[in-house]
Amino acid sequence: MKSTSQLAAVFSLLMLLTASRPVSYGTADPATFLADIKTELTKEWPKNRSITLLFHGHSVPAGYFKTPVVNTLGAYPNQLLKHLKERYPTAVINVLVTAIGGEHSEQGAARFQTDVLPHKPDVLFIDYALNDRGIGVKKARQSWQTMIEQAQQAGIKVILLTPSPDLSVDMSKPDNELNQHANQIRQLADIYQTGLVDSYQAFDTKRQQGDTLSRYMAQGNHPNEAGHTLIVDELMKWF
Repeated sequence: MKSTSQLAAVFSLLMLLTASRPVSYGTADPATFLADIKTELTKEWPKNRSITLLFHGHSVPAGYFKTPVVNTLGAYPNQLLKHLKERYPTAVINVLVTAIGGEHSEQGAARFQTDVLPHKPDVLFIDYALNDRGIGVKKARQSWQTMIEQAQQAGIKVILLTPSPDLSVDMSKPDNELNQHANQIRQLADIYQTGLVDSYQAFDTKRQQGDTLSRYMAQGNHPNEAGHTLIVDELMKWF
């Protein structure tokens, strides 16, 4: 049997470990998470204000289709803008894209304070998992946590995106690299109570229904306009 001092030491260690990581409360509710933003979007001049949506990530939000072609207007940030303007015609909405083709989340986190926070976005979307395969889930987790925490400390609403497909990855295998990162992002959304756009699940549902994923891809690792539309359908659930 452990002594009182030993039990106290164990209890102290458990308290320290618990305090050192966020407590899990659950992924944000799409019905309420952006309630204040949606209210602002319905306002008319002169009571309205500019709403800024910022997309931070790699080549997909940057608009790369079949490299080197960049289809800015067909990519999901600007497709989302078009849909939002149809839903909120009196709103002033600014879409900013700080995404860089070929970048992974460590690089994105390194420039977060200089390239993202100064814009003071109302909503931040993070999409790096497709390229994070190059650094692995452990390093990716640290980088995503850094960006999420810095954004939340600045009062910014955060929505995380799981990866869109890479045709070289067999999505029928649950332990594939992309799904490992997707699962980690789902966990982070749960821990930090952020929004979650499960792009991976949207594409995988099409696959499970017998659809051909190549119909949604401009090249092996970049969605075409139809693929970006699948992502926008998930984004719109938050608005």
